[in-house]
Amino acid sequence: MSEDVSVVVVGSCMTDLVSQAPRLPKAGETIHGHRFFIGFGGKGANQCIQAARMGAKTAMVCKVGRDVFGNDYIQNFKNNGISTAYVEQTENAATGAASIIVNDTGENAIVIVAGANMLLGQEELQRALTAIVNAKVLVCQLEINPDTSLQALRMARENHVKTIFNPAPAIADMCSDFYKASDVFCCNESEAELLTGLSVASVEDASQVGLELLNRGCGSVIVTLGPQGCVVCQSRNMAPKHIPTTAVTVADTTGAGDSFIGALAFYMAHYPTVSLEEMARRANLVAAVDLLRGFPFGDVQNSRHWNTPAFPQAERFSVSLFRSKLQHIQNDV
Repeated sequence: MSEDVSVVVVGSCMTDLVSQAPRLPKAGETIHGHRFFIGFGGKGANQCIQAARMGAKTAMVCKVGRDVFGNDYIQNFKNNGISTAYVEQTENAATGAASIIVNDTGENAIVIVAGANMLLGQEELQRALTAIVNAKVLVCQLEINPDTSLQALRMARENHVKTIFNPAPAIADMCSDFYKASDVFCCNESEAELLTGLSVASVEDASQVGLELLNRGCGSVIVTLGPQGCVVCQSRNMAPKHIPTTAVTVADTTGAGDSFIGALAFYMAHYPTVSLEEMARRANLVAAVDLLRGFPFGDVQNSRHWNTPAFPQAERFSVSLFRSKLQHIQNDV
């Protein structure tokens, strides 16, 4: 039932076409890879599935093609316990796709073709209105039409639903209303640089950028910094707070940011009395586990589910990640 949903994600679904190679090719260069497989991706879907795997009751609002990839994606949501009441199919475009190249050190390069994602609009949001206004947290990104994301954020804010906005992929001329509609504005270094024109090469840089974004009207800002953790800035306490993370051996960076946001949505929905800094600390640890897991190797047919199942389940973590009081958290990732 929509009334039971605590986290609603309005966003993208992508079929991931993944090639692994020793290194990323240069412009105009063809190189040999050593593995290819197909999986489920898209920032919106990734974030929704991580929230669900942490224990949140979630619903996805999205559009896929009326094709084999779209059918598979709907089944994938069901397999992860996610409501598909607002997942719609269209014959006017194919399911979105992402071509991903991953090198042996876990770095990646990604090209997306949004396809059916760009057809998600006002009509679909209206059909999902009951779920959105009864949720505790709404999550949006920019892999769908930006106007649709902004409208969803406004609908949530008007009904006192907490919002998380992930401006990815970032656009330099993004509408300023996105900042005002974001209770938590969460971006990585490159996104922060594009949005502000300021370099982000250190924790101090991230703190400066966070304050700049905060001044644009956000309730709070989180700038994620990969192995350096993240920086949290809040309107009620302007002093930036650096939240370090646990050092891990990276298997693959794909989806780590989505894992962070999905976990953050879970904590905002289910542990609202925990401070944002503590939520970010816990989300860091969840994302660190995602980095450790990487791709499940196997043949193409059996590994088409590589991406979202790599996101960790709640039972993978210490019980300290699920306590409502501020306590020392074991870094047992």
